[in-house]
Amino acid sequence: MSVSKVGSNLERRFVTTRLGRIHVAMAGTGFPILLLHQTPRSWDEYCDVLPLLGRDFRAIAMDTLGFGDSDRPAADPSIELWAEGAFALLDALEEPRAAIVGHHTGAVIAVEMAASAPARVSALVLSACPFVDAARRARHDGMRVIDEVEARPDGSHLTELWARRQPFYPADDIDLLQSFMIDALRAGEMAAEGHRVVNRYRMEDRLGSIQCPTLVIAPTADPHVHPVAPRVAGAIEGSTLCELSGGMVPLPDQMPEAFAGLVRDFVAAEMAKGGNGT
Repeated sequence: MSVSKVGSNLERRFVTTRLGRIHVAMAGTGFPILLLHQTPRSWDEYCDVLPLLGRDFRAIAMDTLGFGDSDRPAADPSIELWAEGAFALLDALEEPRAAIVGHHTGAVIAVEMAASAPARVSALVLSACPFVDAARRARHDGMRVIDEVEARPDGSHLTELWARRQPFYPADDIDLLQSFMIDALRAGEMAAEGHRVVNRYRMEDRLGSIQCPTLVIAPTADPHVHPVAPRVAGAIEGSTLCELSGGMVPLPDQMPEAFAGLVRDFVAAEMAKGGNGT
């Protein structure tokens, strides 16, 4: 196991699991909250969220298999495989039960985790979760996805990728787009394939199986997911829908304090009700 420290509150390490090495960053101690990133980002999406959640919990941000510094398994990528990888990480960390937080693709993975192993998920936070049903699968079948660009010797594809993402990011925050570009280049072909994986998932078969307390966060300035947030929440019995004004596609690293606050308050409240977090 290789370990490095970032600052005084953040620890990074490689964890050997049954599906390969998974890279994580962690902060704090206590009940675990597992954070799952969007495509094609990495744990870095939660860089500013981790120390905030780490004040009260063991906050763990992982690189999904095939992204960041985590291994890419031989099997074809799928939401089910990525959920299995997240459980494999929790097993290796000896955490039988956790709160699961996911953003965009991470939210879809979180749905599968909660549906497939309800005894292991104490609380669920779905941030900017797409609603994937038969209509969406048909609509996106064969369609070019947002991060799909053809590499060119002159590097112009990098400008194209930046331009395709820019409308969904704050106009005055270049740092957020630079962080995206770094992760997208590292992901390679998975930068586009990750979106296709989401669009193939049969989410409508899984949402009704979720039994744990669930918070659905709807960033108001994210046109991909804000309109469907009520459908996601409506399909999960007893869920709570919360709009976050001004939130965009990079919500966790755009508004880390607001994001962490919603997660912290929701998970803490569910634990205080008795039994959900233990």
